[in-house]
Amino acid sequence: MSVQTLDFSYTQDRELSWLRFNERVMEEARDESVPLFERLKFAAIFTSNLDEFFMIRVGSIYDLTLIKQTHVDTKSGLTPAQQLAAIFQAVGPLYKQRDKLMAQLETRLRTCNICNLTVQELDVKERKQCERYFRDYVLPILSPQVVDAHHPFPHLPSKTLNIAVSLKRDGESCFGIVPIPKSVPAYLRLNERGLRYVLIEQLVLEYVGDIFDQYAVESKAVISVTRNADISPEDEDYDVNDDYRQHMRKVLKKRSRLAPVRLEVQGNASDALVSHLLERLHLSREQAFHSKSPLAMGYVYSLEGQLPGESRAALCYEPFTPKFPMGLSRSEKILPQVLRHDALLFYPFHSMDPFLQLIREAANDPNVLSIKITIYRLASKAKLIEYLAAAAENGKDVSVLMELRARFDEQNNISWAERLEDAGCTVQYGFEGVKVHSKICLITRRERGNIQHITQVGTGNYNEKTAKLYTDLCLITSNPAIGADAATFFQNMSTSNLEGEYRHLLVAPNGLKNRLVSLIDGEIAKARAGKPAHIFIKCNSVTDRDLIDKFSEASQAGVDIVLNVRGICCLRPGVPGKTDRIRVFSIVGRYLEHPRIFAFGVGKEARLYIGSADLMTRNTERRVEIACPVLDEGIRRQIAHYVDVLCRDNVKARLMGSDGHYFPVPDRGEASLDAQAAFMEEAARQEPAPGSVSPAPERRKGFFAAVLDRLKSRS
Repeated sequence: MSVQTLDFSYTQDRELSWLRFNERVMEEARDESVPLFERLKFAAIFTSNLDEFFMIRVGSIYDLTLIKQTHVDTKSGLTPAQQLAAIFQAVGPLYKQRDKLMAQLETRLRTCNICNLTVQELDVKERKQCERYFRDYVLPILSPQVVDAHHPFPHLPSKTLNIAVSLKRDGESCFGIVPIPKSVPAYLRLNERGLRYVLIEQLVLEYVGDIFDQYAVESKAVISVTRNADISPEDEDYDVNDDYRQHMRKVLKKRSRLAPVRLEVQGNASDALVSHLLERLHLSREQAFHSKSPLAMGYVYSLEGQLPGESRAALCYEPFTPKFPMGLSRSEKILPQVLRHDALLFYPFHSMDPFLQLIREAANDPNVLSIKITIYRLASKAKLIEYLAAAAENGKDVSVLMELRARFDEQNNISWAERLEDAGCTVQYGFEGVKVHSKICLITRRERGNIQHITQVGTGNYNEKTAKLYTDLCLITSNPAIGADAATFFQNMSTSNLEGEYRHLLVAPNGLKNRLVSLIDGEIAKARAGKPAHIFIKCNSVTDRDLIDKFSEASQAGVDIVLNVRGICCLRPGVPGKTDRIRVFSIVGRYLEHPRIFAFGVGKEARLYIGSADLMTRNTERRVEIACPVLDEGIRRQIAHYVDVLCRDNVKARLMGSDGHYFPVPDRGEASLDAQAAFMEEAARQEPAPGSVSPAPERRKGFFAAVLDRLKSRS
């Protein structure tokens, strides 16, 4: 389909949609109902999100501006240059909003004796402490540089902090740069009661005149350069005879030297200093962003550990420990239980331990023949690797399809791949041009001559850290048909066959998208025949133009559609005659919403899947993704309950209007419901998931129809 024939009346630019999502993150930092220190963490999340946005999305669009052939975005009709202009215009106000918010948060935190101080605010004793620390521990490892005719402008790695100064000596002007070493702690805690601290960049900024003591300092500021990080390893020169891990190391090294896409400035930098920096970095004035807030906010997370116990209790979320799911028994091994019935884990409300325990049991089970798994991201410490290694050392056939190109986790995955190989596991590294993003594990065992398969399919990574921070679903089933498909999948992956066919699993890049289109067509046929037709989808992003157009077609045919999209959604709902039967809502809360759920139809006849894929073209066409049907009636009821509670959220949920902006759920006199808080309460009660939160009459009506009716009443 050519761009000229596309209808842009119900679509929007993905980058602007993402920026609206990040505004929702900042909205949590404003929310008075959120504990004060957690609000500071949301401000830090907003900042790191924006950093990655510039590194990846702005970086990739910048690359498109360098291509001679004209490229036009299929959701907005904008050229790359127009997209960048729209982004820069939209980002400026976000900096001002963050500055205002941070000033409010810092003022409130000071009333709790948590003080981010400038050196000028310190008393005499504290200033002496700072001066000693600077001279003894910081100054000896600094590498200041004067930038003049004899000293070239230094390379500034992406997102490092630097002090930039305008200097003058003997009537001659020049500039200086002082990089802040990564080896220096982010802040100096002062020797006083409470939590009083000075950020290290502010300390260096204060004493920068002592560093350039032969010059007069005319202007100074903290600066940070953001560089394009959107390297596609598959596009790099790669000899198939080379070690792929070594190739990835070269790619990571190259990433640190890619072109700048943003300059951030904190402080009173003169126009001459900013102009000089922009000229040296080959950036336009629109790519310079001034901030009163810290340019790097990773320090916030370490501050939490410094809080006194009473302060932590008052200023942070009440700690929540993931629970053991009621569907499984602690007193019995996991493996025989999942052979008898399916199990569903709902992170972070349920613990990941039952799945890890299953792998550990399989590693030591004499009847287990093999364990096969795909891995995209892992924690820096991973029990899963220990258990897989133990299985290989116990003589099991352990095959790991490791994706080394998981962005920003490449080095971690390289290290884990080496550990697995050392233990005797077979490690594969995916395919040229296609990332392996699926989350599937297959345990094969032989008992009394019969082959048994236990298949696990998840919506999130096998990451023990993020399983406590992200909401995700983990389905474990011994269904023979799904197990047979899983076995075929791993055979196909080992022979580089991306065209394989499956009876039950939906597998990208060959079979997921066309199957989703077929399922949507099925609902369209129902609607045209005068039958109830419903679609519910929960995912992180919706950008695939083909699927967006298919949703519009379904809406026009009379299909009622609910999309729960956490982040980017290029489809605009409620556009008359185009998407007026589509409702879109988003939830941003304590945990990062991450499951992918696809449901077509209502009641027992609904086709229900969970999987790893978002509805983005990269997922549907350029990644290996898996969606698995949910066949067990008990598990289907649990997922229906989870979705029901999500759709009843009127605290953290926001509805999308036809203009692409979000607005709060209208007050209809209903009791307040924060879905994530409700899930924590249910898990703490240790009740089966389908509890008393959803009224029985709506269940009898048919779950997805009830969801739609509820959202219609809110619009």
